[in-house]
Amino acid sequence: MSTDKKGTKILARTFFAQLRSGGYSPNQILDIATELIDLVTNDLKDVKPGEGAAPETRAQA
Repeated sequence: MSTDKKGTKILARTFFAQLRSGGYSPNQILDIATELIDLVTNDLKDVKPGEGAAPETRAQA
């Protein structure tokens, strides 16, 4: 497994653990994950082919 993939897995597991320890239910975490996917999907739709998403776009909430 590549270092980037390992880092992504660690970040996801840490985020999940923090949400669970913060009292979020599994269904609430699914809602959060769905919203994150929607945000990324919309971000990708705004990117022209061959371009990466701009850092300032990724940071917007």
